[in-house]
Amino acid sequence: MVVEQSALWPCDGAMTKRRAMDENAPLSSADLATLTTRMTRGDEAAYRTFYELYFHRLLRYLLVLTSGREDAAREALQLTLMRVVRHIRRFDAEEVFWSWLTVLARSSIVDEERKRKRYFGLLDRFVIWTGRGHSGPSRDANDTLLALLEQELALLPPDERALLQQKYFDGLAVKEIASQLQTTEKTIDSRLVRLRRKLKETVLTQLKHEV
Repeated sequence: MVVEQSALWPCDGAMTKRRAMDENAPLSSADLATLTTRMTRGDEAAYRTFYELYFHRLLRYLLVLTSGREDAAREALQLTLMRVVRHIRRFDAEEVFWSWLTVLARSSIVDEERKRKRYFGLLDRFVIWTGRGHSGPSRDANDTLLALLEQELALLPPDERALLQQKYFDGLAVKEIASQLQTTEKTIDSRLVRLRRKLKETVLTQLKHEV
């Protein structure tokens, strides 16, 4: 469930040289105000400076919150960085800015965990649909199945993906979905059956190639 990084966030390998300053040293009020003001204007150089100063610090913070689960920490970090872009405003005090960043980081962890639980809920249903049962598939097998399921969900047309989102992630009843789409419950049930069959066939085909 990793989201692609924006061009504003170069990967670690692209960074040939770290800033000479200590990344843990707080910025002066004037420097922080200048930096965050430039960020509100979409200044890419300012975002690169922000990245150099806070990327690794935020990652370490998230690693602590996720008990060292690097994948979970990096997923939450990417979401945090995207939220910084959307919600950045001017800050004049580094301690206030860092506190704001940690709030974004913590909420990102919560959202990523909720998303993962929804995916595993769908995975449980999918295991039943495919007739694989719960007689002890390994964690690796579950991870493989989940990855394939996510891949196929991403390839679905937007309307089909939205229908599955409403039913299995948002938990809406068929009656509610039918009302929103101004159609009948029978139509929604039929579409869901077709979608489950479609996912089952494509994922099982992929699984055969994995063996």
